[in-house]
Amino acid sequence: MSACLPEPTAPQLRPAAQERRQSERRRRVLRALLLGSFHMRRRRPRRADEQALAAVDWHHPQWLATAILILVFSSADAGLTLELIRLGAYEANPLMRPLVAGSAVAFTLVKVGLTAAGVIFLTLLAGVRAFGRLPAGLLLYMLLAGYGTLIVYEFRLLDRLLWAG
Repeated sequence: MSACLPEPTAPQLRPAAQERRQSERRRRVLRALLLGSFHMRRRRPRRADEQALAAVDWHHPQWLATAILILVFSSADAGLTLELIRLGAYEANPLMRPLVAGSAVAFTLVKVGLTAAGVIFLTLLAGVRAFGRLPAGLLLYMLLAGYGTLIVYEFRLLDRLLWAG
């Protein structure tokens, strides 16, 4: 004869607790975002195996500075690219080439928008290891260095085109 344990039941709220919860707190998103900005609770995942994007609600200020610099460099790259094309250069990226040929505004919005989406994603994952061993935060630094190198290259091209013309 085997013994059976009773089925676990959901914990019942006491009447006082039911009265306190008059509205569902998870429905007030704006309030949660504002309060969460000043009263951060989760600086690290609660469990060792937790890797979800929502596992942390506070990120180091260095990631904000890095993200802003990447977006500034991306905008500068878009402006320099348009100026270089105006002076006779061509777009080397085959995916962006059709956009450059069209509207300058559309090119800039798509370029900076794609960069911003990638930066947001990498910032959320800054503490996670990508590809098994590489910290995602390092990818942000690599992206920043890549944009910095690209801008230096574009300034050199601009200098050559201005002196040649």
